[in-house]
Amino acid sequence: MKTYLFTLLLISGASFGQNQLAIPPTIETSNINLTLQEGVTQFYPGINTNTMGANGALLGPTLIMTQGDNVNITVDNQLSDTTTIHWHGMHVAPEDDGGPHSIILPGATWNPQFTVLDKAGLNWYHPHLHMRTDEHVSKGIAGLIIVRDSEEAALNLPSTYGVDEFPIVLQTKGFDAAGEIVVHTELDTSVMVNGTVDAYTDLPAQIVRLRVLNGASQRVMELGFSDNRTFSLIGTDGGLFTAPLSATRYRIAPGQRVDILVDLTTSLGQNFQLMSYGSELPNAIYGAAQPGMGAGATSSLVGYTSNPLNGNDYQLLDITVGAQTASPVLTIPATLANFTPLLEASANITRDLTFTSAGAMGDLMGPFLINGSSFDMSTINYTIPLNNVEIWSLTNQTPISHPFHIHDVQFFILDINGNPPPPELQGFNDVVLVPAGMGNVRFIAQFNDHANDSIPYMYHCHMLTHEDMGMMGQFLVVDPQAGIEELQGENKELIKIVDYMGREVLPVNNTPLIYMYSDGTTERKFHFE
Repeated sequence: MKTYLFTLLLISGASFGQNQLAIPPTIETSNINLTLQEGVTQFYPGINTNTMGANGALLGPTLIMTQGDNVNITVDNQLSDTTTIHWHGMHVAPEDDGGPHSIILPGATWNPQFTVLDKAGLNWYHPHLHMRTDEHVSKGIAGLIIVRDSEEAALNLPSTYGVDEFPIVLQTKGFDAAGEIVVHTELDTSVMVNGTVDAYTDLPAQIVRLRVLNGASQRVMELGFSDNRTFSLIGTDGGLFTAPLSATRYRIAPGQRVDILVDLTTSLGQNFQLMSYGSELPNAIYGAAQPGMGAGATSSLVGYTSNPLNGNDYQLLDITVGAQTASPVLTIPATLANFTPLLEASANITRDLTFTSAGAMGDLMGPFLINGSSFDMSTINYTIPLNNVEIWSLTNQTPISHPFHIHDVQFFILDINGNPPPPELQGFNDVVLVPAGMGNVRFIAQFNDHANDSIPYMYHCHMLTHEDMGMMGQFLVVDPQAGIEELQGENKELIKIVDYMGREVLPVNNTPLIYMYSDGTTERKFHFE
């Protein structure tokens, strides 16, 4: 029972005082150096916690990039553990994506290089080592990526980082009796913004921009302000909307981002709070009073009902409005970005993915499966031709909602349970919360620009506990024309064909294989009927 003594102290309502919101530093050059390191952080006075960070003891710098930049990143792993770094939301080649195949050994470096093809938006980076993602993220390695472009630059939006544009990284963590972070816990009773517990900040009396990430391991949050003030939604995961949307609430699942404008021009001297209204979350969402469907489902999440955040409203950030800056933005643009959603009729194929549980009926612990299988590093689940336009239909047969994330692409949601998505979900997304109990989401995406016949992209639940337990799959994007040309031009004697685990196989249509020749050379190719 001593394990959670510190967590129980937090649950009891012990007060440690407020702390000034930390603002992560920025890196705005094309040559980026990130050192992954271990350190010590005092989340609470007098309590030292072992943490991980990039270029520091906790979290990482905000990377500011511009569309068209040629980026050269060196990631130096000074951790005692192997890890990876994934650029969540970025449209990069699979060899630069940082999935679980791109490991960085302790003391080693990794050097991804890519051209920024993304539209202006908010992305983030975090480790993605199979079965260790939650540990490395929970202990602190995460940072934002802000992409800018010429279309956004022509708008009069707040864009001075830390002055009228503020990074907001939302997380919840649990601690043991020694004040150390507990991984895979339902007692994530400590609420943090940018790694700051009980955070407060001053915002200027003008239009301010909040670049918000839900970086929590599992928790869905229902964002709003304590005075119920209206705010403007201007973008989601992968970019700006065509026009601002007025709202008083926004539901944000793990991995999702949202771009918010708040009009504080008449609020000088006022004090209010950014909140999560957990009491308003419907059942079958992690963070609600009942995170699953069916009687007794919650009992499988040990400690969940003891956590005061679940099903209740709680403060994220205390805000006081101060004086305007020297060059304030005082109006919100009526129009934003231009884009044309992909049409359902343009799809080349529909892929059906079904979420099930390998656990007992109604068990919210899982492990959860996609199409009946747990993640296998040696299995390619899909091979996708370059430039394919695809519909993915996600059906959730489990009793809990899952935030589904796909690498490489941004997608447009076609429908949720057969209905058009609400306006706030009609922009660019790379995470979508799939409802429980036979809920269905269909999205459409184009797999363009990048192909590799041996290094896959991932798709998975972004509840990191579920991901680590195997709720994940992988796909290759391949260029069929390149494969055909290679096979047609071959004139060496073919000895045998093996899969990339070295097992001899017969040619299989559209499957990555290794062709071994009489002169000792090998090539990775695809067989086409």
